[in-house]
Amino acid sequence: MFVQDLYIYPIKSLGGIKTKSSLALQRGFEFDRRLMLVDEKGRFITQRVYHQLALLKTEIAETGILITHKKHPELNTLVPFNPAREETITVSIWDDTVEAFHISKELDEWFSAFLQFPCRLVYLPEDGTRAVDTRYAENGEQVSFADAFPYLLIGQASLDDLNTRLTETVPMDRFRPSIVVADTPAFDEDTWKEIKIGEVRFKIAKPCARCILTTVNQETGTKGKEPLLTLSRYRTANNKVLFGQNLIALNDGIIKEGDQLEVLAYKD
Repeated sequence: MFVQDLYIYPIKSLGGIKTKSSLALQRGFEFDRRLMLVDEKGRFITQRVYHQLALLKTEIAETGILITHKKHPELNTLVPFNPAREETITVSIWDDTVEAFHISKELDEWFSAFLQFPCRLVYLPEDGTRAVDTRYAENGEQVSFADAFPYLLIGQASLDDLNTRLTETVPMDRFRPSIVVADTPAFDEDTWKEIKIGEVRFKIAKPCARCILTTVNQETGTKGKEPLLTLSRYRTANNKVLFGQNLIALNDGIIKEGDQLEVLAYKD
């Protein structure tokens, strides 16, 4: 069992970046979902409603994160790595209220023009606080602007199994994983309780409940019915469609593509 792919998503609900290695921190991979778009009331904005966000590609550049429109590459902007801490605003993500830093009016204008309504880009600083659900946290762990947990792991075999049931196959980017592992049986990750990858030990917190975001084509920004419809027929428990496992890192460390995965404990 080994790491096949690693991904980070610098801005919540925008395109991800495939990387050869990444620094795993308590609140997620370095650079992962530290940025988020919010509306005028400070409420988080995602592809669940604004499917066109899938059309914005992210890349790590020398001085920041480059955002480019997939269909119109001349439309691009750069978010600096170390945004100025000029204004603190209160934002909401699900049931959490978080203090974040507003970055710049220029970036607001760029994203507002793309979405065609007023929005703001905010940044969660290293000393920002947003706690993982206490039902699953080990030691008061924090999370960034990810939905609920710092990491999502999916086995490639699990996607392969799903694709045998679909008329049109879907790529892994529909599920926005942090870590994709190979050389495992389909859905073997459902049975794990604690694992080690590279230098890092992870607790498997809970299965990931999937939503309509999985039905958004990441190349076209259009929504369909699959793969959620098919998943619901064989991956439903307690009225939730489950695919992948949410993780909590128990220590910091580097994870690399090709690293071996060791299962330290299985669920009862």
